[in-house]
Amino acid sequence: MTTTAPRVIGTGRLVRLREKQLDDARRDYEWRRDPELARFDAARPLTMSYRAFVSSMSEDLRFTSAYRRSFAIEELDAGTHIGNVMYYGYDPAAREAELGITIGDRDYWSRGYGRDAVSVLVRYLFEERDLARVYLHTLSWNYRAQAAFRHAGFHHVRAVHRDGHDFEQMEIRPEDLLDGASGDGLAGGQ
Repeated sequence: MTTTAPRVIGTGRLVRLREKQLDDARRDYEWRRDPELARFDAARPLTMSYRAFVSSMSEDLRFTSAYRRSFAIEELDAGTHIGNVMYYGYDPAAREAELGITIGDRDYWSRGYGRDAVSVLVRYLFEERDLARVYLHTLSWNYRAQAAFRHAGFHHVRAVHRDGHDFEQMEIRPEDLLDGASGDGLAGGQ
């Protein structure tokens, strides 16, 4: 049986984003069970069995949705799967979607991989999905994530209180790509 490589949707300076595959299940499962990573998502650690998780992931991969897609983040040097980035809540009428990211492998924290992955996904969403706005919610105490998002071109919209947590809502629009992503972000011509 011949298998095809998963489709790559974009490449940045440090990462490539590719379609998810079942081989990602073990890492995804461990990351979702991690209490510290769950805290960054304002969520509880996953408690389902690995077998149930694989079954659920298999269904998600078989029946993909235009309204919600998750992509694997691979670092470029060795092709190591280090996390996931996704869009969800896609609204074709409003031409917007929400972005989420997890760098599950701690060896890649605070080294620019998340910012690069966000930049690649935003470019994909503006160019391929023709979105007019990408937004996100990050916990108000997660200053490291907020700085990375600002560096990728996002700006603060408002404070949001939801499900007992305080968030900062941030957004980026295509015109922000020309006006202000600094450093190695989107406006840097990756």
